Amino acid sequence: MPSPLLEECREGCVASIHEQVIAAGDSRMGEPPDCCGARWQLGYRPIMLVVMAHIFEPDDSSAPQWSGASRLARNVGRIALGAFLAFAGTGHLTFARESFQGQVPDWIPLDKDFVVLASGFVELALGAALIFAWKRRVAVGWVVAAFFVAVFPGNISQLVTHNDSFGLDTDLKRWFRLPFQPVLIIWALWSTGAWRSWRSRNR
Repeated sequence: MPSPLLEECREGCVASIHEQVIAAGDSRMGEPPDCCGARWQLGYRPIMLVVMAHIFEPDDSSAPQWSGASRLARNVGRIALGAFLAFAGTGHLTFARESFQGQVPDWIPLDKDFVVLASGFVELALGAALIFAWKRRVAVGWVVAAFFVAVFPGNISQLVTHNDSFGLDTDLKRWFRLPFQPVLIIWALWSTGAWRSWRSRNR
């Protein structure tokens, strides 16, 4: 079903053509047409409406249709989460590299520094996908949520091993950190519409 914004675009195009015809008729009656107004109506206004339609309407066929306020909130949330992941990925590769090593569980049969670097690159890629690959945001949302699930054992390992990374120098602080991981998972599924899309498919 066509969106209201696309309908407005079509109506604007039709209206601009009518105005151009009227202007041409007026010119034959000795009254010059409004060239600037006709040019705006016939050219720039429809183009701007088309651009706005592609910006604000979801192109992902699996994405649910949202109201204006909901769309804005989710887009802001998605971009904020992407920025957070990009910042975390940068930390993995630079200033917090050693601290993140303290969260790598001992049972992982890989060098801890390699795990930190690899996860940093993954976070940078996922952050960029959340921000720029909005046409595929549903799929990206599931991948980001799966990534948050995959790294959750690192937070549990920090609690079990009593590691003091990131200033979490007491068990109370380490326990307090654990609930934030489910929040990130919900954030990813909500802001991308992944959970809502799955629910709409299974009704």
